Amino acid sequence: MSLMLIDSASLWYRAYYGMPELFSPTGEPVNAVRGFIDMTARLIAQYRPSSLALCLDGDWRPSWRVELFPEYKANRLDEEGDEEEPDLLTPQVPIILEVFDHLGIQSLGIDDYEADDVIATLAHESHGPTRIVTGDRDLFQLVDDDRDIKIVYLAKGISKHDLVDHKWIAERYEIPGERYALFAMIRGDASDGLPGIKGIGEKGAAAIAREFRSMSEVIAAAESSDERLNKKHREKILADLEYARVAEPLVKCATDIRLPKVDFTLSRERTLDSKLKEIKERYGLGTSIDRLLASLS
Repeated sequence: MSLMLIDSASLWYRAYYGMPELFSPTGEPVNAVRGFIDMTARLIAQYRPSSLALCLDGDWRPSWRVELFPEYKANRLDEEGDEEEPDLLTPQVPIILEVFDHLGIQSLGIDDYEADDVIATLAHESHGPTRIVTGDRDLFQLVDDDRDIKIVYLAKGISKHDLVDHKWIAERYEIPGERYALFAMIRGDASDGLPGIKGIGEKGAAAIAREFRSMSEVIAAAESSDERLNKKHREKILADLEYARVAEPLVKCATDIRLPKVDFTLSRERTLDSKLKEIKERYGLGTSIDRLLASLS
């Protein structure tokens, strides 16, 4: 048994920006729909999961993370305080969910949690090989070689994607593969409005992650003048203790949220029934639906 967890927003953003403008027979934008379906079909065909879940943001800026750090993802807010999203992408999301729901492919989002937290909890509960599909580095922290949890990383696209394990992380960032979360806490992530420890860049974060296993260890080392921290790094950490002390719960994915019991098993007996044919024709989805059905059969 294998489980595939899709970071849905990451995938439909990549589909939207990676596909040319496409419209349904009635003029509705469908480039993200077509791209999302095509990418999912290719992933199913390549990895042959027995179960698949589309993981959604119940809240892309959870209140508890904002309480810890008010600037969390504030860089993505529009003038009304909502998430900035391309006008032509927003109406395509319900179409994507409609297609997959009709095929019996379940989606799941939980109030006040991000898709990352849903993915982390499902991966934590999984008893078999797990493949997490995303274009974001945040989820590298979930890699677990012992439990066969790997990231299907789409930064280079579907055709050239990487399958991220601890060895990949170690070679890319020069840190122990299981310490990516600590590395990310120190380095920061501009896309999420997270500054990291001010004045310590990627090389410095890697040097610290090679010596320590957690942020609490790093803080203790800075406060005790541990020789494993050079003077510059120690000073930077002590000057930014307020952020350092919230970095771990802020950056690490929640792995213990309460989830409803959902059967994510993929049905291999789907056909082009009248409802699916109507969806296909209404939105002009052409061969995309056929490819998805073929990958499921």
